[in-house]
Amino acid sequence: MTDSVPEAGTPTEAATAQAGPASDPAAPAPLEISRVRTGNAEVDALLERLGDADHLAADGHVEVYEDVHRGLRDALTALDARPGLPAPTRPPAATA
Repeated sequence: MTDSVPEAGTPTEAATAQAGPASDPAAPAPLEISRVRTGNAEVDALLERLGDADHLAADGHVEVYEDVHRGLRDALTALDARPGLPAPTRPPAATA
């Protein structure tokens, strides 16, 4: 048993254990970026999914981002597939 005192500025084991993982600078931390609702439920759900990356290590972000990107791409593709107004046609060129 020793009566040594830790050096000034050196955390003790108890202090380190009390601080917990929240003080670990390498631990995942939420970006806390607010997301604006678009009014499209499908797109809003995909944008909310981006928040899932807040609790993952950086190497886990790719899966979330790719999933959201795929969903947004599918939503845009679906817009092209919906029937709408026919494309405008050009009048026949006048012949002189």
